[in-house]
Amino acid sequence: MKKTLLAAMLLGAMATPAMANLALAQKNNCLSCHSVDAKLVGPAYKDVAKKYAKDKGAEARLIAKVKAGGAGVWGQVPMPPNTQVSDADVKTLVKWILSLK
Repeated sequence: MKKTLLAAMLLGAMATPAMANLALAQKNNCLSCHSVDAKLVGPAYKDVAKKYAKDKGAEARLIAKVKAGGAGVWGQVPMPPNTQVSDADVKTLVKWILSLK
């Protein structure tokens, strides 16, 4: 029983950051148009991470783009402005997206 509980606690501790970021994306309705692995209306987060992997200025540009919205980089379907999402949440989400492999 103790081993099972310990294993569950360790597994939960390892999964917490990724699950927290996914929950943050869900809370802010990001997952209505995006997913981690597959293109929906917008690009998959892993595709975004791959595209900007070597771009040192990507984080700041993507933070601005999430807040202001835009179109053209991933097709003609526009991403609406996300002014209701806090700056802290946007920064956390962009950092997480860029960290995906």
